[in-house]
Amino acid sequence: MTHSIITATGSYIPPARIPNSHFLGNKFYGRDGRMLERPNPEIIKKLYEITGIRERRYAPDTMTTSEMACLAAEQALKSIDRESLDYIIVAQNFGDITTDHLKPDMVPTIAARVKHKLKIKNPYTVAFDIPFGCPGWLQAAIMADYYIKSGDAKRVLIIGAEILSRVADPHDIDCMIYADGAGAALIEATDRKVGILSHLTRSDTYNDAYLLYYGKSYNPQRNGRDLFIKMQGHEIYKYAVRKVPEVVKKNLDKAGIDLVDVKKVLIHQANGKMDEAILKRLFELYDIKEIPDNLMPMTISWCGNSSVATLPTLLDLVLKGNLDNHTLHPGDIAVFASVGAGMNINSMVYQMP
Repeated sequence: MTHSIITATGSYIPPARIPNSHFLGNKFYGRDGRMLERPNPEIIKKLYEITGIRERRYAPDTMTTSEMACLAAEQALKSIDRESLDYIIVAQNFGDITTDHLKPDMVPTIAARVKHKLKIKNPYTVAFDIPFGCPGWLQAAIMADYYIKSGDAKRVLIIGAEILSRVADPHDIDCMIYADGAGAALIEATDRKVGILSHLTRSDTYNDAYLLYYGKSYNPQRNGRDLFIKMQGHEIYKYAVRKVPEVVKKNLDKAGIDLVDVKKVLIHQANGKMDEAILKRLFELYDIKEIPDNLMPMTISWCGNSSVATLPTLLDLVLKGNLDNHTLHPGDIAVFASVGAGMNINSMVYQMP
């Protein structure tokens, strides 16, 4: 049976470091349109305690999402003929938003723009986007696995890219969570029984579709035509801690892998405390009290939440040995998980080739 393996990765982490002190001059409002009474240093300190974010990365003003995606893709394509790609799948949610306007620009698709920028002429390299919230890149990996297992593809480039800094309401304290970045992976067919062993996805739209949404600024004086990313943070936290461990366990069971055999858990970098709570709950499902050291690599403290880019950039850093005490070796089992707008959750069990 054909399997799917990750043969190369790439990432673009913007060089601009935005520390928490950057927000000291912001005017923060609540959902009711009233200015918050707490002083900004107190607000910033509280957010750091909740999320673990001390700084985040913002894309240069002149750069677009598709340009970041292309930079990450170039790294992943260094050693292959890019004309041999069967698919380019880009996970993104807001298109090429520029500093000149806040309206999503998705025509043509980001994937079409990336293929154009990569100068790929092959008309049978099919390029398309998937808007799937923060789990988009992982869902692209799942789609690539389906294409490869069906025999329809041998090489698929998957990219996650987002510029959240331009869709974040500067008057909403949640704006301090969001960041920018891009990550890419090349997935290829192999006859070896390694790589993607199983995956699982769920969508909870009946009650939870609008935990993340697009809405007006909390500042009532701001032009009401501009829309920004909004979230019900407390409800998302509860949803994620309750549901993500369940999906991961079901996926491990599907692969026939025990949690004790997992070397790394790569979780979407949304909130440091939330990810720790998810991991703790996962171990509780197995009735294991002690969590091994260095099991869950984290970038949230210095990269912030870059949505679809968090997992592929995290993976790229780990595989290239650029995160202290985090490596993966042939035969190692890694489990991926992500949660986000939809609400969507997905997980993938992967064995290093």
